[in-house]
This record gives sequence, C-alpha cells and structure tokens, in this order.
Amino acid sequence: MTAMADRDATQTPETFGFQAEVAKLLHMMTHSVYSEREIFLRELISNAADACDRRRYEALTDASLLGDTPLEIAITVDPQAKTLTLADSGIGMTRQEMIDNLGTIARSGTARFMEAMKTAETRHSAPELIGQFGVGFYSAFMVADKVTVVSRRAGADEAWEWVSDGLGSFTLEPAHREAAGTTITLHMKEDAGEFLEKYRLQSIVRTYSDHIAVPVKLALGAEVPEAVNAAQALWTRPKSEIEDKDYAEFYRHVGGQFDAPARTLHFKAEGKLDYTCLLFTPSTPPFDLYEPERKSKVKLYVRRVFITDECDSLLPPWLRFLRGVVDAQDLALNISREMLQHNPVLAAMKKAITGKVLADYARLADKEPESYLKIWETFGRVLKEGLYEDFERRDELLKLARFKSTGVEGWTTLADYAGRMKDGQDAIYYLTADDGGAHSPQLEGYKARGVEVLLLTDPIDDFWLGAIHEFDGKPFQSVTRADARLKDLGEAPAEGEAVPEVDLARLVEVMKGVLGEAVKDIRASDRLVASPACLVADEGDMDLRLARMLKAHDRLNAVAPRVLELNPRHALVRRLAARAGEDGSYDSIALASQLLLDQARILEGEPLPDPAGFASRLAELLSRGLA
Repeated sequence: MTAMADRDATQTPETFGFQAEVAKLLHMMTHSVYSEREIFLRELISNAADACDRRRYEALTDASLLGDTPLEIAITVDPQAKTLTLADSGIGMTRQEMIDNLGTIARSGTARFMEAMKTAETRHSAPELIGQFGVGFYSAFMVADKVTVVSRRAGADEAWEWVSDGLGSFTLEPAHREAAGTTITLHMKEDAGEFLEKYRLQSIVRTYSDHIAVPVKLALGAEVPEAVNAAQALWTRPKSEIEDKDYAEFYRHVGGQFDAPARTLHFKAEGKLDYTCLLFTPSTPPFDLYEPERKSKVKLYVRRVFITDECDSLLPPWLRFLRGVVDAQDLALNISREMLQHNPVLAAMKKAITGKVLADYARLADKEPESYLKIWETFGRVLKEGLYEDFERRDELLKLARFKSTGVEGWTTLADYAGRMKDGQDAIYYLTADDGGAHSPQLEGYKARGVEVLLLTDPIDDFWLGAIHEFDGKPFQSVTRADARLKDLGEAPAEGEAVPEVDLARLVEVMKGVLGEAVKDIRASDRLVASPACLVADEGDMDLRLARMLKAHDRLNAVAPRVLELNPRHALVRRLAARAGEDGSYDSIALASQLLLDQARILEGEPLPDPAGFASRLAELLSRGLA
C-alpha cells in the first residue's frame, strides 16, 4: 500500500493504490455479470452485523462504547439519486483500519479465491465463493460504479471517508459522522436498477438475512424505516419453528460456507451446564481445513453476546471443520479471550459437545449410512487425527472410522472386517500406501490365501496405528513387515516349482555381496505370488511409509535398510538361482540383483538413490536381450 499524493487534511483527499490482488479482484467483479448479483446485500449486511457484535463485545469492558445506542442496520434507497445506503451502529473503523480492511485482503486467502474463481464450473457459481474468502465488501462493485464509506470508530472523535470507483485506487479524507458506526453508499450502475426497488430489497433481506440478530430496517426515500428481518438469534428459537432453509442460510452466514450443510445438530443443555449449541457439518471442505494452526471456527456467545470466533477450548482440533455457534449461560460476560483456555466450565462444555457430535454421527451412520459415508469421505482424514490425539475418544472414533479394503467394494468398518476374518486369523491386516496399494506385491500372498487387508492412504494412518495397537482384542498387523506369519494362514496356491533351498542360499549369498549395505537381509518370501521381489521392514524397524514421511520432513536422519524378499517360485529367481553356481555368471547376476532392488523400491514408492545408474542398467539389460 503506497500513498500516491501527500494529504492536505483541509483540501486534498489522500489517494492510495489498491493491493495488487484486490485490483485483480475488482477488475473481475466490475467486468463480469453474474446471475446472482443480489449476493452483495447479503455480504454487506453480514459485515454490518459482525460490526455490531464486536461493539457489543467491547462494551462489556468499556460501557461508554455503547451506552444506550441501539444496535441496528438501516438501508435507505434514493431512486432519484440512484443510491443505496447501508448504515450500521457497529464498532466502526479508524483511518488505519479503513486502509487495512478496504484496501487490502491480508488474511483472507485472496490468491486461493482468485484461483477458485478461475476454476469455478460456471459464472453462476463464482459469486458464491465471495464470502468464503472474506472479500464480501468488494461484491458491492458488482452493482455499483462508485462506493463511498464513512466510518467512525466507537470511542473516537474523528470520522473518515473512503471513496473508490473500483478501478485501481481509493481516496481517504476526514469526514463527519454524528455517532460511531459505518455508512456505505452505493452509486448504482445503470443495469442495477432492480436493487433500488423496495420489494426486491425486502425479498433479498428475508431470504438471506432474516436470521441476523440485529434489526435490519428499510426505507424508500423519506419513508419511516421499518424492520424487515426477524432479528432473533436463530439458535434461541424452538427447532419446531425453524425450517431447513433457515438453518442453511444461517450456516452460510455464520460459517462463511456457501454449500448446504451435510448435517445439522441443534440442542440445548440444561442442568449443571446451561448452553445452546447449533453446529453444522459442511458438505464440502472449508478452504482452510488444513491450515497448520487447526483452529476451530465455531463462534462463542455468552447470553447472546458475541465473545469470539477463535475459541480453541470449545472443540478439539479434529472437529475443526464444524461451523456454528455455542451460546453459554454459565460464563461471565466480561470473560477475556486469554481466560477461555483455562476455564473449567468451558472444558466441561467441550467434553459434552464433543460427545454429542460423535453420538449424532453414530446415529446417522446407523440410520442413514450413505449420508454418513459422504461426511466420512469429506472429513474422515481429519476425524482420524482424533485417534492419534484423543485417548478418551478412541473407542468411539474407531467405531465411526471407515476403511477401504481388498475384501469388499466401497467402505468397511472394523467390526465388519472382524466378522469376515478367516478361521485361524488373529490379526487385522493393513497396508499403508499413498495410492491405496491395491496392486502392491505385498498383498499377493494375502489375496492368494483369501485374507482381507485394509488399504490405508492417509498420512495420519501411520501415526494413529503407532498409538492404537488393537481393536476388540485383535492386533493391527502391517503386511509390509517381516513378522507377518503368513504360514499360519495356510499355504498359497503354488505357481511353479520352488527353487531348492541350497540353490536359493547360493543366490542369496551372491546377491548380498552385490547389494551390500543397501539391504538389511535377503530371504525367501511367503507373501509373493506373481512378483519376483519386494521390500519389507524387519521386526522392530519402522513401517515403510512412515519412515519415508519422517525422512522427507527431516524428522528422521536416515531410513533403515530393508529386507529384500525373493519369490522362490518366480521364473526369474529360478533362472538366477540356476546360474549362481556357474562360472562367469557374476556380472549378469549383479546386474539383475540391482535391477530387482530398484524395481522393489519403485513399487514401494521410494525414490531411487541413483536414477542414472538404474537407466544405465536397464539399457544394458535390454541390449543383452536383443543381442
């Protein structure tokens, strides 16, 4: 942000250039025509309501900031001047806040918004991204060719006027406003006349903002303003009076989402704790779902007074995708944000709310399994963070968890897997692999024996499996480990004669000499059927994918060498074993040994330590075959 002209407080407004991303956004909005331009009013009302909430909150510690001022939003239309004015009695803005809030988008993920706009399926869907990325104010330029903002911060004497035509810059100068708050005047475009009609505006407010707890009043010209919305906090109304469309619109308002909620949980707790909870599970992932801070986005109110929208003490991080409000009766109105994380009442509420959410998911999974699966497909990898972090909730989460498997199409539960276990099978087998691993050579022996294996693709799987060792008395067992005890599950169907032990021992000896410390050991495999070789983790060593992840994030200095298992029935292994005792065979066995190891690494998703050497060895092998 750079000043383009020196300010003379009495004569010349100060002129600023927009932040580069804002300029791009405004260009898009002013040069595009969307089918739902009415979104602008929803966004401006939502911002004004937030400003009123924040003034009410700050007045808890300084009553002079509010006094007896009624918190409300007034919309006034002047058809002759072709202006629409929206005024609120909220917290207002200082000069610097106007620069920060109206000239930049420092924390709203604008770059991601721009990318989402580019990839939106239709122009119709593009404006629905606006509020999600915190750029709602700029939607005003979809209907206005000039916007004027006059604002006075509560507790301050001076007011400031911000003016822009949305073409790259804005001006700022001192102004006059009788009381604290913000007034936004839109000078409407010629093709936006519908938004100067009273009934059209009434319809928009009732559709999008009826749930706003602040009165929204509307007047045409010199008319007396009359309330348009219900002006009652939705969560305080009986559920029998609330329709699905009311919940959906409130979800969009409170959560910054523009899909429909996949699940709504609305309840009131009374007794030792007295609070109301209205929580929504989105149907699409919020854009900030995987931010490192993992902050909750549920808003905390105390007796309908907004306190904070960053209360990490309300829900665990693994439920951070939830949106909604919690309105507590047992907290002090003047509680500070710093005190929240150590408050015993809030800790008890967190425990109870978390239990309610999981119980609601359990009911949904039982009565509407397809609906629950959609939630799991969207947020399962986040819920599985709780398996690693939340000892108290592990049993509940394990029952809610769903997994892909070699045994069934779609998803399965651990209980259903256990019910399908073979006679004599005492472990739950799993494979962790980035791509699902359905074609991994590690699975061949299990498939041949009819043993089902869970396919785990989320990185968090490697961590919770290290913390949870069994389900219903049955241990979890990785198929990439050397101690898999496959022989206990019966013999696999034979494919050809196996190499005699003495011949395989001679081949192993030669291969160990060739590969050296690149492998920990070389042995015959029970798990391979169609593939000649694979890598496994030795007993006591870290599982393959976990080691790779930790190494990639500098949490592990080096990955321990793996055990190379050979399929004694594979034609290639048989031929190599037959040549191992022949004179002059060392070079060809060495070449094949290195290629077998490289092939096993590739199948495990491991990077080759020497890609150029691999290419050279492969070229040599091909040239020998063609000679």
